Amino acid sequence: MVRVVGVGDNTVDTYIHLGMMFPGGNAVNVPVLARRYGHEASYIGCLGNDGRGKLILDALREEGVDTSHCKVLEGPNSFCEVDLVEGDRVFVGSFTGVCDRLELTGDDLDFIAGHDLAHTSIYSHVERQLPDLREASHHLSFDFSSDWTREYLEENLPQVDLAFLSNPSQTLAESEALLRWARGLGPEIVIITCGGEGSMAHDGERIWRQGIVGTQVVDTLGAGDAFAARFLVQYLSGSPVGEAMEEAARSAAETCGYYGAFGHGVPIGNDYVRSKSKREQ
Repeated sequence: MVRVVGVGDNTVDTYIHLGMMFPGGNAVNVPVLARRYGHEASYIGCLGNDGRGKLILDALREEGVDTSHCKVLEGPNSFCEVDLVEGDRVFVGSFTGVCDRLELTGDDLDFIAGHDLAHTSIYSHVERQLPDLREASHHLSFDFSSDWTREYLEENLPQVDLAFLSNPSQTLAESEALLRWARGLGPEIVIITCGGEGSMAHDGERIWRQGIVGTQVVDTLGAGDAFAARFLVQYLSGSPVGEAMEEAARSAAETCGYYGAFGHGVPIGNDYVRSKSKREQ
């Protein structure tokens, strides 16, 4: 069994066209999904003391994720607005809220050290704390999503053990060149997801390729996080890279079959949001 802790970002994905909202965020989704895959999981991050923050905290606890080191702060929780175009999620607006106020304490770092893997992301605002986070982590994974720049990668890739990048707009040849360059900056493994072209990984010895698994797509939100979560727990459990990527592709396809990254959707107008408005009056 692998012990996974997510560190950093959370958000409430708000589907305006559905009138529904779902708990999410890369550093939330990875430990939740790792827990569903049979592993122990925790989350450390800043939540607002409003209805959206309560939605995330309730969902984490219902999923059996350890929330003992979550920080509930005065202020609004992070959220984003999502639209769907032929099943593909499109972000149309976002609000950071208190999410970027995470300051890891010595107690937090000791807690992280009790896990096999710490996972964070480009949206977690922890770059200046990466040296401490890496020192505390047995393995540190980082999701750079598609919002990376070359300069950002050069600065942060040397700090991590397992790196995930999204690069759907370039050719496979361009992604392979990026993969080789990124692996040369120090991570043990770099994985690039290439949209409908699947994914590829470089472990220093060879390049592995994995196609997508066909499925009936309802919503692609969270598919990349499911891929990352499944790959991480499989790889750290001893699976070969190719086998871990195959399982990860299956998990990504499964996530496309429902709304939200891991469910727990509630109507936008329910008591979670109304409780915020009451406090603000």
